Parts: sequence; structure tokens; C-alpha cells
Amino acid sequence: MKAILIGKAALFCLLLLLANSGFSQSMPVGSPVLEDYYRRSQLASHLDSNISFTIRPLHKVSKLNYQQLTYPDSMGRVENFLKTPPTFNWEGSKGYTRLLPIDVRLRLNTHHPYGWNDAAMIPAKGLQTMFSAGIYSELGPLSVQLKPEVVLATNDVFSGFAKDHYEVIWARYYDFYNYGDLPERFGSDPYSKIFWGQSSIRLNFDPISFGVSTESLWWGPGKRNSLLMSNTAAGFAHFTFNTARPIQTPLGTIEGQLIGGRLEGSGYNPLTPDIIYFGSPLTLEKPDDWRYLSGLVFTWHPKWVPGLFLGFNRTHQNYSKNMDGGLNDYLPLFGNTKKVQAAPGANQRDQYSSAFFRWVWFEEQAEIYFEYGRNNHYNTPRNNILEPENSRAYLFGMSKLFNLSRREDENIEVNLEVTQLQQTNASTVLSAGSWYLNKNIRHGYTNRGEVLGAGIGPGGSLQSLEVNWIRGLQRFGLQLERYVHNNDFYYYAYIDSQDWRRHWVDLSVGGKAEWNYKNFLFYGNAKAIQSLNYQWYLLQQPEEPYFVNGRDRFNLTIDLGLTYRF
Repeated sequence: MKAILIGKAALFCLLLLLANSGFSQSMPVGSPVLEDYYRRSQLASHLDSNISFTIRPLHKVSKLNYQQLTYPDSMGRVENFLKTPPTFNWEGSKGYTRLLPIDVRLRLNTHHPYGWNDAAMIPAKGLQTMFSAGIYSELGPLSVQLKPEVVLATNDVFSGFAKDHYEVIWARYYDFYNYGDLPERFGSDPYSKIFWGQSSIRLNFDPISFGVSTESLWWGPGKRNSLLMSNTAAGFAHFTFNTARPIQTPLGTIEGQLIGGRLEGSGYNPLTPDIIYFGSPLTLEKPDDWRYLSGLVFTWHPKWVPGLFLGFNRTHQNYSKNMDGGLNDYLPLFGNTKKVQAAPGANQRDQYSSAFFRWVWFEEQAEIYFEYGRNNHYNTPRNNILEPENSRAYLFGMSKLFNLSRREDENIEVNLEVTQLQQTNASTVLSAGSWYLNKNIRHGYTNRGEVLGAGIGPGGSLQSLEVNWIRGLQRFGLQLERYVHNNDFYYYAYIDSQDWRRHWVDLSVGGKAEWNYKNFLFYGNAKAIQSLNYQWYLLQQPEEPYFVNGRDRFNLTIDLGLTYRF
């Protein structure tokens, strides 16, 4: 115990020696317009080449101050429409308070829930609104950021998992979704809730920061998805110890983050209302307990290879009642990665890990990236070699800018990304196993009813192609996507019939627009979605031929947003 206290004291003294004022607040994950702008600015060699964009939120971007960071478009044309000073300096001290941008986001789904990477917003049909605003204060190394999020959703009734499925299919649906907190609908009433959102209290000693936060996190190189940590679910309360910017070392630059947080359940059952099977509800009650999540992400930029970032991340979660308070419970990340064998009464953790790289080719104004993950660490390195496909997931993508001759800052941007969570091992599928689901941690890898990782969810896959015209902060483009819903459940539920006609596939085409005007940032996205075999349902008539259409449905998703920068 004494050694631990001495170590903590030594660490604190070291941080004091590194102390440096002038720290700036973070740019929240999913910041409209600006976050994507800075990532593509790096491709064009207009931004610090040491920033990996694999650990977010970003805290410092190429040493830009707040005004430069928020207004890369019009430093000389900022107008205070609200007649409110954006910054209040504290007399007699080195502190100040600053107003943070006001964000308003609207989403409309006309037929059924669709969409992810939206922080506190929920999967819902109908109109949904999220509002966020706040302040940032700094005094010496201490910073306080308060940016709560308010969510209002009509949460309309929609046609969900079909009651006219065979009863055995109902039971198999629950076999899957009893082991993850992924309700089809968040209750039967309109939804309203206030979250702490993008808030934090930190001590900042450049280049290190630590404190308490509820900010959304993103780990990994992906844009549409991330295997272990994304902003699909609402941010959760966590302690954090992280780099605030890339740290120079003799071997290159490094970035990292260590967290310990609290995950909550949604309180809703898989279906609303529950389905009764042989006189009994199929819902398996989940423990009334919160979960502790520990996580670590690390990225290294070797100095010998410009633009290359290598990284890994790892998470563990467990119910709080199963923790005995030992260091191994709170920091299991540095222990054995071998999968724990099932045993009656065993303290089973839900574990995930992934390795990734992002490689920026500055002369080509392009990047490629890849992430490969494992669910619950499959035994030994030998077995990983023999069966690399078991319990795996992966994503890869690329982006490229094509310069147009008319203007230096005018480009065509092409983005391609593929995510695959579907399992290929028969034993995993037949045991109703899948990414983000766990029979020991019945809430699965979720927070408040949504996955912490890839928003496409268990057993899903996504192929996405996007082409945009860009000039500065302005971007107009077209997006094509193919989204396959939970193929692990499909193969488990229909293993008897081997009916490959039932895959639930969404084909979508969408247009997006982002533009700026003085203090304002505007963005919009309209997507037309044709769901083939919606909810895996196939219309079967004995007199019909074998190749028949399923229950197809059309959904229109519209996202609109406005940001006011002080």
C-alpha cells in the first residue's frame, strides 16, 4: 500500500513539472462539419501530420487556439448575433469562462428506426430532437466543461419483429437478444431525457490530462463504424487518463487513453410488448446492477514511416456485484488475454480487443485504414493462427482527395468503408453467440440500450461508398450503402430450413450537404432506404414459386442540424 502511495506521489510531482497553461477544451466526437474538415485537411498536408485521429475526442489540433479551431473558415467575419461576449476573463487570476457552441439536431424516420453515431439520440420512428449547449472554464491546470444533451423523441409505434413469424422463431429471437440490452423500441411513450453529454472535469498538465468525463469516445481509424468504441451509445461516466496531444519520443509520437467507467442498462425488454410463448414471457430478466468497464487504447506513429499509425485497444466489463475491489478488477487490462473458461459461478468478464492501422499518403492526398478485433480472446496464439476467423470482426476503408483545377481548396472526396461483424464459425452461430452479446454479461457490450462499438450491431455488415464535392467547410455529396442486419441471428433462427432468401438487407441512397455562413454551420442528410425482407420475414404461399419477394418496406431518414459558434 505504501509503495502505491509513493508511486502516486511521484507521478503527481512529475505531472506538476510538465504543467503548462493554455490548454483548450476538447472537440466532441461527431462535431458537425468541423471534425471531418480537420481529418481531410490532414490529407491535404494542412494539419499536423502526427495526429492519428484514432483516439477522440481531440483535445489539441496543431496548437490552434479556440478561435482558430472553431473558425477555420472566416476569422475576420465573425459576428456576434446574440450580442453576448464569448469569453469572460476572471479579474485577478489567469482563469476564464467561454461559451461553447450551441448544437441542434433533428432526425425523422418515416417507417422504422435507422441511424447510429448520434450520441444520446435513440433508435426511434418519428421526429427526434437533440439540443446541446454549455460553457468551458479554465483556471491553471483545472478545466471544467459542461455541455449537457437534451433528447426529445416522439417514439412512434412501428411495425417491428413480426408476430406472424413462427413461434419457434420468436424463441430464437429471444435466445439472441436476451443477452444484449438492445431493445427494439424504448418503451411505448414519447421519450425525453437529459444527459451530462460532452462534459468533463480535468487536471491538465500538457501533454497529459486526467479527470472525470461523460464525453463520447471513439477509438480506432473507422469513419462509419468502430469495433470497440464509438458515439452510437450515449456517453458514460468514466475516469480518464489520456494524452492531450501526440507525445514526441525517440521512436516517434505516441497517443493513448486509459479509462474506467460505469455502464447503465436501458430498462426495456427486447420487444415491446413482450411475446408470450407457451403461456410464459420469453424475456430473461437482466441483473439489476450497473457494470464496470475498463479500457485502454494506444497509438504509435513510428518516425521512420511518415503517415503510418499503429494501434491497439482492449476493454473488459463486469457487473459491479462480482467485483471484490482488487486491482485486477479495476485494471484487468494488463492481465492474461486468454479466454476464461465457463464454470458454474465463475466471475466471467466480457472482453474485446482489436489492432488497427491508419496510413496517410500525403503526396497522394489519401489514406487507408484497417481494424481487426476479437471477441473474448480465443485461447492461445496457436489457435488464433489455426482459426483466425473465429469470434473476429474487422473493418477497412480508404479516402482520397482529387484536386480540381479551378481552385486550390476545391476537391472531390471519395470515401469507401466496409465493416464485417458476422461470424463465420458454425459453433459460434449455433450457440447464439455474436459480437456485443454475452451470456455472462446479459446486458452485452452496451450502454443505455445501444452498442458501444459499431452501430450496425451484432452480426451486421456494411458496405459504404461516398463521393463529395468539397471546398473549405462546404461539402455536398452522394452516399450509397448496403447494410445487412444481424446475419448471425438469421443463420441461427433458420438453420433448420437453410432458407437463404430471408436475409434482411437495407439498400440506401442518400444526399448530404454541409455549409457555413458566418457564425453558423449547417448540415443535412436525406437517405432513401429500401428494406428487403424487413425483420427477416418472407412471404410464403404454397402456390407461389420458390423465388418470392419478402416483406419489403421503404423508409426515409432525414437528419438536419445547426451549430452556432460564439
